[in-house]
Amino acid sequence: MSQIRGPFDEPPDTSFGRFVPAVSVLVASTFAVWPVIAHVPLFPPLGLLMLLGWRLSRPLSLPVWASLPLGLYDDLLSGQPLGNSMLFWTLCFFMIDLIDQRIVFRDFWQDWLIAGGSICFCLILGRLVVSPLAAHVDTLLMLQIAVTTLLFPLATRICSMLTREEETV
Repeated sequence: MSQIRGPFDEPPDTSFGRFVPAVSVLVASTFAVWPVIAHVPLFPPLGLLMLLGWRLSRPLSLPVWASLPLGLYDDLLSGQPLGNSMLFWTLCFFMIDLIDQRIVFRDFWQDWLIAGGSICFCLILGRLVVSPLAAHVDTLLMLQIAVTTLLFPLATRICSMLTREEETV
C-alpha cells in the first residue's frame, strides 16, 4: 500500500546524489584488495573511514540499516569473517545515534573523538575475533588505529567534496 503525500511533504529524492555516500563507501572498501607490498601492515580500513566520514559529517546521508550491506561488501572483499564488519559497523551506527540523542550540537573535534572511538572499537574487536590472544599484533594494531584516526579529517574532506555539487544546485 503506497502512502499519499501531503501538500507540505517534501517530494522524494530521485537524483543520483542519494547514491553517492554508499558508492563512495563501496569504492573505499574496494581498496582493501589493492596489491600493496608492505613490511608493516598499516593500511587503514578505508571503508570504515568513509562510512564514519559520511555518518558524522552528513548524518542523514546514510540510513542506519545501510551499515549491514556495506559491511557485508567489506567483509567479502577484505577477507574478514563474514559478519564482522556488518556487526561492528552497525554497533558504531547505534552508538553514534545514541550520542546524537544526548548531544545536541557537535563540533569537528567531537566528531574526530567519536570517530577515533569507533575506529578503536572496530579494530580491537576485529583483532579479538580474528587472531588468537597469544598473537603479538598489538603494537601494529595501535599504529593502525593511530593512522586511521589521523586520516579521518581527509575522509570528511572527501565527503564534503563529493556533496559540493549537490549544495550548489
